Amino acid sequence: QVQLMESGGGLVQPGGSLRLSCVASGSIFSLNAMGWYRQAPGKQREMVAIIPNSGTPNYADSVKGRFTISRDNAKNTVYLQMDSLKSEDTAVYYCNVLLGNRWYRRSGDTWGQGTQVTVSS
Repeated sequence: QVQLMESGGGLVQPGGSLRLSCVASGSIFSLNAMGWYRQAPGKQREMVAIIPNSGTPNYADSVKGRFTISRDNAKNTVYLQMDSLKSEDTAVYYCNVLLGNRWYRRSGDTWGQGTQVTVSS
């Protein structure tokens, strides 16, 4: 079993910042890429950012230049620094891990509670 524990969400004003963290534990053999996804009310879940073991991270166009993904391999932790937040960034944020060539959380699965980010004045 794999456990993914997200934290760091909260209520922030437009233009503010938050830093999300996700710790992966359990059977995380062949840990490859790590990523962040989000789901806003009434919308489908979407990719926010993915960071490979090595190489360049990939970002959704909507967050480029505002969000930064990073990872600490020693701690099996992935971070998402979110700056210049907008109301449209309001969503539940989830992390996911690529084990070998398979993402642990898949589209038909229940993704757990995630961490709520609310951007509002």
